[in-house]
Amino acid sequence: MTEPRGPVDSSRVPRFAGPATFARLPRLDEVARADVAVVGVPFDAGVSYRPGARFGPAAVREASRLLRPYHPGLDVSPFATQQVADAGDIAVNPFDIGEAIETIQHAAGSLQADGTRLVTIGGDHTVALPLLRAAARRYGPVAVLHFDAHLDTWDTYFGAEHTHGTPFRRAVEEGILDTSALSHVGTRGPLYGKQDLTEDQKLGFGIITSADVYRRGADEVADQLRQRIGDRPLYISIDIDCLDPAHAPGTGTPEAGGLTSRELLEILRGLAGCRLVGADVVEVAPAYDHAEITSVAASHVAYDLISLLALQENGERAEERLPAADRGRRP
Repeated sequence: MTEPRGPVDSSRVPRFAGPATFARLPRLDEVARADVAVVGVPFDAGVSYRPGARFGPAAVREASRLLRPYHPGLDVSPFATQQVADAGDIAVNPFDIGEAIETIQHAAGSLQADGTRLVTIGGDHTVALPLLRAAARRYGPVAVLHFDAHLDTWDTYFGAEHTHGTPFRRAVEEGILDTSALSHVGTRGPLYGKQDLTEDQKLGFGIITSADVYRRGADEVADQLRQRIGDRPLYISIDIDCLDPAHAPGTGTPEAGGLTSRELLEILRGLAGCRLVGADVVEVAPAYDHAEITSVAASHVAYDLISLLALQENGERAEERLPAADRGRRP
C-alpha cells in the first residue's frame, strides 16, 4: 500500500500560509486515488430564511487550518491510515434547483465510483437529497442519522418540492432510505403544528431532541443510536444549526436550546464501529458568524467524521487479514 500523503507540515509552512484545502490536505488531483474525499457544495438557493451558506465550504476550509493529524479522543491518525484529499467544489447552477440537484448527484456518483467515501461541506441542506441518491445507488437504501434543529421532512415551501426543509421526505418517497433506521438528533423549537411530528413519524423517523441529549447524556444517546443503526450502511447528515446559537451563530435558521459542540462530538465518537458510507456538514453561513465560531465547530465535526472513517478503514483491513471462516465475526 502506498503511504498516504498527509497535510502540509506546519513546522515548515505556517498554518496561516498556503492554499486553504481542508486541513491543508493534498488536492484530489495530487494523489493517485483517495479513500476519503472532502468536497464542497457552495449552494444555498434552497434556503427559506437567511442566505449565505454558499460561502460555507470556503469558511470551513479556512477554519480547518488548525486541525492536527492525531485524534486522541478516538486514538487514530485519520490522515496516516487512509488517503484523504480535498476534491474542491462541485460547481452548481445557483438559479435552478432541479439542475443543481442533478449536477450534485452526478458529481457525487463519479467521486464514489472507485470506492471513495465522501465527506461533503455545504451549502444548504437541499444538497443532502442528491448525496443520498448517490450513496443509495452504490450501497442500497441507507440508514440516516440526521443532526438538526429542524425535521426537514416538510412537504413543500411555496409549492416547491426541493428546498432545505424537504430533502428527507423526498428521500423516503424515493425509496433510498432504510426506514427502519432513521433518526433525528437535536431537534427543538416551534413547529407549524403537531401534525409535523405525526407525519415525520409516519416516514419512519425517531426523534432525540436536544433536551433528551441534555437529560440523558451523550453516551446513552450514542448507544441508542448504535442499536437502531446496527450493521446497516449509514449516512450522517449534520446541519450545523443542531448546535445552540452560542456554539454556531453563523447559520440560516438558528434555534435556541441546542446541543453544545462537545455533546455533538461525543455522540459522533460514540458511533465508532458503525458502517459509515458518507456524510455531510451543511448550513454554515459565515456572514452571520463571529470569530469563526461556527466554521471552527464545523471543521472539527468534519474531522471527527473523517476519523470515524479511518477507524472503519482500519477495521476493514484487519478483517481482510483474518482467515475466511472468521470474517464477519464480532467479539
